[in-house]
Amino acid sequence: MKVTVKNLGVLKHAEFEVGGLTIICGANNTGKTYATYALYGFMAFWNQNFMPDLLEKDTIEKLIVNGNIRIDLENIKKKSNEVITEACKEFLPNLPMVFAAPDKYFESACFSISLDSAKIKVIEEYDKFASPGDKRVLNVVKKHGENFLDVNILTEIEKEKRVWLKHIVNSHLLDVVFGNTFTIPFIASAERTGAAIFHKELDFSRNRLLEHMSNNKNDRDPLTLLNRFFDKGYALPVNRDVDFIRDFEGVSKEESIIARDNPGIMESFGDILGGEYKVTKEALYFVPSNKNVKLKIGESASSVRSLLDIGLYIRHKAKPGDILMIDEPELNLHPANQRRMARLLAKLVNAGVKVFITTHSDYILKEFNTLIMLRRGGAATTRVIEEYGYDKKELLDAVNVRAYIAQEAHLKTEDDKRARKRHTFVQAPIGEYGIDIESFDETINTMNDIQRELVFGD
Repeated sequence: MKVTVKNLGVLKHAEFEVGGLTIICGANNTGKTYATYALYGFMAFWNQNFMPDLLEKDTIEKLIVNGNIRIDLENIKKKSNEVITEACKEFLPNLPMVFAAPDKYFESACFSISLDSAKIKVIEEYDKFASPGDKRVLNVVKKHGENFLDVNILTEIEKEKRVWLKHIVNSHLLDVVFGNTFTIPFIASAERTGAAIFHKELDFSRNRLLEHMSNNKNDRDPLTLLNRFFDKGYALPVNRDVDFIRDFEGVSKEESIIARDNPGIMESFGDILGGEYKVTKEALYFVPSNKNVKLKIGESASSVRSLLDIGLYIRHKAKPGDILMIDEPELNLHPANQRRMARLLAKLVNAGVKVFITTHSDYILKEFNTLIMLRRGGAATTRVIEEYGYDKKELLDAVNVRAYIAQEAHLKTEDDKRARKRHTFVQAPIGEYGIDIESFDETINTMNDIQRELVFGD
């Protein structure tokens, strides 16, 4: 999946491909977060608001007359780029909401996704019912190994429900064909530390809205209420952070497939955290390892707060096929824990979670490089794994990694007669020795040169 953004924030034109592990690094104010938020916003839009018509003209009539239909999924896949183009077009007006910024900043922005339809992997097995009331009305089935979706009416449907029927069939088709490609994303924004502390205070707007609606029954126009009570000061990913943490009690009732099937992942997270989170009906707590104490989140270290939503996601929500997006995973972490974070993210990738990060951390990148080199095998690899305690489940295949540097580079767009320096993404080379990010090495080498001059210059 290749993403292209134009005229988005400082980014004039940038392209990046989403891999098993996607890394965007670079200096401050170079567009990393803009690209991340745009991709997150699109995937959230796709899963919550996008509903194309994927059916042939007479499909619903045939379903009503015959009681069942069989849809060829290969024909739907052939339309995939048309469908994605339509989704990108419908998504564009949502950019101001995604970024909580005025419309004028996005008047010339473009966002597009291209995808090889041959690489779309439809869901292997699917068996769901549609129940608008108390009874099951529709059964939608895809059997393993087949490339068809069978839709069966289970009870008589009134004529006025034909629009509903069309919507439901399209919804299931979208799930089956594109569910593995556009999964529901989870994002940990760079503002997550504040969200962990102030999630209760940020709930005041919602409380005021409910109070207003109960006291003013004649004043319930949706747009008026949204404009009055919805806080436009927070970007969509930040709002999602707050909502996720706010629902900690509900979230904690589940156990994620990733945590259940990969206990080593939770152990790795516990090593970074230095303890564990405890959830009660009243509050969230942090319990440090080997200490008989229970701290409220607001009383805990900044690292505990910055890891909260990531920890809750891994323990209670994560599943193979997910996309986990983290803006600056190194936030508030000691260099040793930044290395541990890289190893944790690699374990998640190998467990089937796609990981997308922006980072300024040389420690994280160099640890990724170590994990790539360790996968080569050989006597040295075996010795290092044993001596330094690496786990084979955290070794990285370079083929699954994509890395980009957000920077200025000479770029010729359709509006330019010649190449000009523009903010863009430059793909970083990745080989058997890992990812080559020159800008980090240049900074470190400059510091070393200065210190050598100071030590030996006289």
